[in-house]
Amino acid sequence: MERVATRFEKKSFWARREDSYIDYSLIFVILFLLAFGLIMLYSTSSYDANLTMGDPAYYFKHQLIPTALGLVAMIFMSYFPYRILEKLTVPIYLLAVALFFLLIPFGRTVNGAKRWVIIAGVSIQPAEVAKVAAIIFTATMIIKLQKNLMTIKGYLVALLFPTILAFMVYKMTRNLSSAVIIFGITFIMLFVATPGYKRYILAALGGIAFIAVIIAVIANSEDSSGMNYRFRRVLAWLDPNAYASDESFQTLQALYAIGSGGIFGKGLGESMQKMKLPEAQNDMIFSIICEELGLFGAIAVMLMFLLLIWRLMVIANNAPDMYGALLVIGVMGHIAIQVILNIAVVTNTIPNTGITLPFISYGGSAVIIQLAEIGIALNVARNIGRY
Repeated sequence: MERVATRFEKKSFWARREDSYIDYSLIFVILFLLAFGLIMLYSTSSYDANLTMGDPAYYFKHQLIPTALGLVAMIFMSYFPYRILEKLTVPIYLLAVALFFLLIPFGRTVNGAKRWVIIAGVSIQPAEVAKVAAIIFTATMIIKLQKNLMTIKGYLVALLFPTILAFMVYKMTRNLSSAVIIFGITFIMLFVATPGYKRYILAALGGIAFIAVIIAVIANSEDSSGMNYRFRRVLAWLDPNAYASDESFQTLQALYAIGSGGIFGKGLGESMQKMKLPEAQNDMIFSIICEELGLFGAIAVMLMFLLLIWRLMVIANNAPDMYGALLVIGVMGHIAIQVILNIAVVTNTIPNTGITLPFISYGGSAVIIQLAEIGIALNVARNIGRY
């Protein structure tokens, strides 16, 4: 009897081990993008960092710490029970709101806008926290509303609080791109949660509302001199050469970088446009990838992002419950929207606006939040087959 019980216990132990699913493909893609991003960050920023900071590895060193912290956050969130996030929805939302008000006494102004909170030497970008708060809040609201979501009132309730976050991002940080991303994340999650033909009605209404808001924002975007700077960006997008010395300067330099890269590029570290392109390590790093690694490198990076989005889609489709699936869909929407917008801006497909490339562009708050989101997705994946 004692021997039989031991065998049964061993069998139960291995059965529990098999129930824990780890998405190694997703982990590999993330680690590849992080390593590749650090290499490209050093290559892109070394010239400017040497001139301005006296250290060619300045930006590289400053990105290493957030990347390490982000990996710790990813590991922690991959074991933190994601269902607890539903109970923490309100505190997380209030934290995101509080960070915007902290911009008033502790904000740092860069290029005329306060986008970072500096507390005890640590900088936090409230817009990044607002994105993950929007994901968690929208997932919770969809679960709470259930069938009531299908009504106009239900949609308005689900949209209200993420819209407040988007409005605060736009008004308090003048960051329209992040506000658009928050709106896009919320819309994608609602679209997926809506069954049948109603989702297409939602898509049509959402598209109309989005266009109306963008037109209203552009129409009311005058600076202190009375000039509509967003409308000038639209004009610069339509005719870059006419605004080559101001609004289109960054875009044209990025296009020159892309065009000069050819099929296989000039080689790692051989970019010439990084000497002219303002803050190339941020929004325009994809153009330097194109110049140094060519069309081959650009396609390889896009394929890695496609693989990442596909793995998130697989996890969402096999999630043990609706809440987990919605969280992963929110993470997928966040990354997909940001990648598409960044590449569209760099290639002048849409007007220039500040969008970083996930896991690759320079930015501490962004990489920590994005890796924490991946940790949530891994946590949902670990629970596949357990229920």
